[in-house]
Amino acid sequence: MTTTPDSAVPVATAAPLSLPALPEAFAVALPQVRQDLAARAPAPAQDRQQVDALVKELDLRDSNSIIFFGSKAQERLTTISDKMLEGVRNKDTGPAGASLNEMVAVLRGFDLDELDPSKKPGFFARLFNKAKPLVKIVQQYETVRNQIDTISDSLERHKTQLLTDVATLDRLYDANLDYFHTLELYIAAGEAKLQQVDAEELPALEREATTSEDMVKAQSLRDLRASRDDLERRVYDLKLTRQVTMQSLPSIRLVQENDKGLINKINSTLVNTVPLWRQQLAQAITIYRSGQAAKTVKAATDLTNDLLRSNAENLRQANAQTRAEIERGVFDIETVKKANETLIATIEDSLRIADEGRRRRKEATAQLETLEGELRQALSAARARTPQPTGGR
Repeated sequence: MTTTPDSAVPVATAAPLSLPALPEAFAVALPQVRQDLAARAPAPAQDRQQVDALVKELDLRDSNSIIFFGSKAQERLTTISDKMLEGVRNKDTGPAGASLNEMVAVLRGFDLDELDPSKKPGFFARLFNKAKPLVKIVQQYETVRNQIDTISDSLERHKTQLLTDVATLDRLYDANLDYFHTLELYIAAGEAKLQQVDAEELPALEREATTSEDMVKAQSLRDLRASRDDLERRVYDLKLTRQVTMQSLPSIRLVQENDKGLINKINSTLVNTVPLWRQQLAQAITIYRSGQAAKTVKAATDLTNDLLRSNAENLRQANAQTRAEIERGVFDIETVKKANETLIATIEDSLRIADEGRRRRKEATAQLETLEGELRQALSAARARTPQPTGGR
């Protein structure tokens, strides 16, 4: 490194072309950029020839030669940057990302759990008996399918545009590599010219101005130093431009990676998600119908079993009653016993009543005889007391 008395900016001496350091994020994200730059670099001999030609074009006595040194390369960078501004967008939040989000929302909005035969209805569904019939679910599927078809067409268009963008960015990347190496040549030529001025032209002119009192020589020395400083600043600007160009390379690749990722998502949605969703719906409907058929068969089987159990129980009860009646005698032994006891009691009552009647008759007879005796006595006494007739009458 060398410096001039009128400038504090260090000036690099002529050296082989080298790559500036990549920013950490870019170096980690796209290490392939370094390899691409090295692979596209011209041969050293060719570089030397181009650098020598550019050095000869530089005329420090012509201010325009310094001002417009490398301007063509910078104009190309401006064009590249404009294209980059059009291409560097967050594809995930753009139209393609919106279509994907809409697709996800539509698919999630269709509830396949309604077809789950093992799912129990909610409280309000049971309360109001609002179970969704199969025909309504199929109608809802048709509506959703139409929405999906529309979104799928939109995604196909976005995918085509993204594929075009990826191809365009490939061309832009290659052009940026060429522009980067062109800037390297301009920088190398500028640094070589600075080295030449510092090593040869400035010392010679300084000696002439020192040994001569000619004011023209002194002014020429000041002009050369000023031109040398202008060239140094110009080289510095070209280095900044080179750094921007360097950073745009991984930026292009990052945009491409985003585009490719979005293309993969679109492909996955169109090729995997949508067909899988339709397949799952068909399976869910089939399972639902099978579940309904199984419920019907189970109900019929349960009814048959209930009838068999009921008939068997009824047969058992009827058979028991019938056999009991068959085995039963004409008269129940208890009835015969009861009748016999009643008959015996009746006979005993008759005998008791007869005995009681005889006893009462005997007592009555005795009383009658007593009464009869008393009556006879009374009659006898009455006859004895009958008065005799008197003579005086």
